[in-house]
Amino acid sequence: MAKNHFKRGELYSVINAMAATAIARRLQKNFRNNGVDITIEQWSILYHLWKEDKLSQQELCNRTYRDKPSITRLIDNLEKLKLVKRIADKKDKRVNSVCLTDAAKELHDLTINIANQTMDEALVNVTKEEIETVKNVLQKVYDNLTS
Repeated sequence: MAKNHFKRGELYSVINAMAATAIARRLQKNFRNNGVDITIEQWSILYHLWKEDKLSQQELCNRTYRDKPSITRLIDNLEKLKLVKRIADKKDKRVNSVCLTDAAKELHDLTINIANQTMDEALVNVTKEEIETVKNVLQKVYDNLTS
């Protein structure tokens, strides 16, 4: 076999992306089947706000690894759905805090249960030891590339 042959199945990022895409598609399907009309990307914003409400848009960028235009678009759409609102900082009007609405707070338990159900589906026949191994390997790959 030639040394310049790309072994798609052996590249961790490809395998990881395939698994992540499959999980995201199933989660989106499970949301839809349960009458939850938000995208996975929107849910990821809500998830971080449920952990800590009133985050700046920059902090949401940092926590979700998204760029500013993507976060702005997601927040705009969440505002249209009346799930978040922006509040201008009293000291610096250029900075907005993103806050959950009551409607978003009501989605918390349902969507977390759907997400947990989806992960249960994804991890059928996967042992805790296998999960730990994957987490450790991916952490090492991340550390290798970010240090």
